[in-house]
Order: sequence, then C-alpha cells, then structure tokens
Amino acid sequence: MAEIRTDWTRDQIAALFDLPFDELMFQAMTVHRAHHAVGEVQLCTLLSIKTGGCPEDCGYCSQSVKADSGVKATKLMDVREVLQSAARAKDAGSQRFCMGAAWRNLKDRDMPAIVEIVKGVSAMGMETCMTLGMLTPKQADMLADAGLDYYNHNIDTSPERYAEVITTRTMDERLETLDHVRKAGINVCSGGIVGMGETRADRVGFIHTLATLPQHPESVPVNALVPVKGTVLGDMLADTPLAKIDDIEFVRTIAVARITMPMSMVRLSAGRESMSEATQALCFMAGANSIFTGDKLLTAANAGDDKDAAMLAKLGLRAMVAEEPMRACKSVRMEAAE
Repeated sequence: MAEIRTDWTRDQIAALFDLPFDELMFQAMTVHRAHHAVGEVQLCTLLSIKTGGCPEDCGYCSQSVKADSGVKATKLMDVREVLQSAARAKDAGSQRFCMGAAWRNLKDRDMPAIVEIVKGVSAMGMETCMTLGMLTPKQADMLADAGLDYYNHNIDTSPERYAEVITTRTMDERLETLDHVRKAGINVCSGGIVGMGETRADRVGFIHTLATLPQHPESVPVNALVPVKGTVLGDMLADTPLAKIDDIEFVRTIAVARITMPMSMVRLSAGRESMSEATQALCFMAGANSIFTGDKLLTAANAGDDKDAAMLAKLGLRAMVAEEPMRACKSVRMEAAE
C-alpha cells in the first residue's frame, strides 16, 4: 500500500510530471488500486444556491462583479427550492450534493438558512458539500454541528501565480479557512483550476501546496478552465489560445495528484464539456474517481446525465454505491484544536 506522505518536495513532484507518460500512468493506477475500488466513480451534483454579484476579482469567474459576463446577481435560494433540487439529484443517481454561493465570506445572517439546508440534504442520505467563501471558526463549528460533510475552498493555483489570478484575497487567507474547516472536524475539499495560462512549474506548486498540508484534503477537485467571455482569463485565452492546457498535460496533473494524495477523492470537475471521452477515460485511469453530473456547474455548461451514463457504460465504470457519510463530531474538533 502506498505511503501517505506530507513531505513532498517540489523537485519530487516535478520529477513525477517529467516521467514518461506510460510510467506515470502505471504509478498512478497502482496507487489508485491500493486505496480505492477499481471501476467506481462517485456521481456528484453541483448547485449554485446564490449566483453572481461576488466582490472578488477572480480572473476566471463569471460571477465576479468585475466581469462583464452577463451573469446577473441573485439572492440566496429558498431552502425548499434547494431541497427539491437535491431530491431530483438523488433520484438521478447522485450520491453527493454540492452547493455554492457567490460570496466573499459567509455572513452570520445567512447561517440559519444554510444550517437548515445542510440538515435537509443530510436527511436524504446524501453527502453534503458547500462552498460559501471564507469562514470564521464559529461558522465552521456551526456547519459541523449541522452535519456538513465537506467544505470546499479551492487554492486555485500555485502560491507564486495566485496574485496574478486574484488580488482581493491572498493564498494565506484561503489556507486559513481550510484550517478553520479542519479544526471544526469537517472534511476538507480543496483543489484548483489548470489551463489558466500557468506553467508546469505552477502546476507543481499547486499540487505541492495541497500535498504538504498537515493532512491531505479528503477531496481534490481538478478543474480545466472554462473560458468565459468578459472575464480576464476568458478574454486572455481568446487572444492566446495556445495558453490553454493540452489534454495530456491535464491527465498528467490528475495522475500526479493521485500519486501524491493517495487517499483523496480526485474529482474530474469543470471543463469536461469540452473533453473527449478518450481524455476522460485517461483521467479515470490516472486516478480520478468522481465527476459532476447534470447540465450545469454553477454557471458553466456540463456534459449532462444521459451523456455521462452512456460514457460510463462504454468504459465499464459503475456509479459508486452510497455509504453513510463520515460525520464530524465534537471530540474530533476538540482534539484538532488542541
């Protein structure tokens, strides 16, 4: 069984990226089979529960007030609407329900509705995940008490490139929220976006940051940038299309994430709409074991349930059977805080 390490160096991670492709895939598949069921893919659904109007200036995001993307700001969805969406996702085969709000940080005034949503989705037997921006320790504890399974807060890219993508918050602030989540006993979901014009060294730095956390994120979403007109990066890539990551380099990123973080769920996230079935198949071989289903991811197009079902059937992959989600508990939080 592969060793769980948090002492990876950048040179070691860079050496993995540099391996011949077949050797890298062999190593990734070997690690994957040591820690995860072969041929299983977790089906997840992502819902935007509050869209647009975000004060952050993330260069990739159509929901930023700085973007001229045409996305209109909405209020937080009614609790009942969210739960109805979750029920439909479960009926469609999703095991995990993820909810995102376009906020810089969660406001205390919204906590009662958020807590009610978490409790309602959890009662359906689905794994719950939320991404609501930055959290305080008290808010993280409240989410844990409500039964939230995962909290998503992506680091997005390497520490060196971070300020070129986002200027309204820092990498350290991202990591601080992850620390609050971990101490509250909630599972950490953190990944990023590739194909933003970064170098391979940036992809090494991105994975190094996650793989050297005191404890690996239980969930690592890897997104391929979906360029949106009116966003900084969307317009940049329209002018310099060669900056977009190629398929083999994307698969390499998945494989290196799998090798360095063996126990994590590596989630093949945004960007699948433009990927061929062959590329997605390579991602599964490289260790990705989760996808987002449905027609939309927040505001971006997604492959759709029927198309995904046909692809999984063609590849001989099966949907992961739902298990009781791992819950946070007070004793875990107290130990983590000591």
